[in-house]
Amino acid sequence: MASWIAAGAALIGVGIASRRLNVQWPKISKQIEGFLGAQHRYKGGFQSEIDKYEAGKILGISSNSSSKRIKDVHKKLMFQNHPDRGGSPYLAAKINQAKDYLENNNK
Repeated sequence: MASWIAAGAALIGVGIASRRLNVQWPKISKQIEGFLGAQHRYKGGFQSEIDKYEAGKILGISSNSSSKRIKDVHKKLMFQNHPDRGGSPYLAAKINQAKDYLENNNK
């Protein structure tokens, strides 16, 4: 008899906990995304014409970075995304375009 009461109480507890989790899930998931840094990622595709902001976002640096910093980051990204190493030709072109844009406009 006592085991039936314990089992019933456990089921009620599980039901209450699952209801609370279901109600609180949107808030919890936003906190998890915030903890993992998901809101800092660039959301969206590429623009047709590159600008200073997008070039900085592609390379992951400030758009006012030094020429040496731009070259170092470009070299690292191209090593990781080069088409000869299995990377995307489109991404490689965008990385090159971002580097050229920042180098020409930071002079």
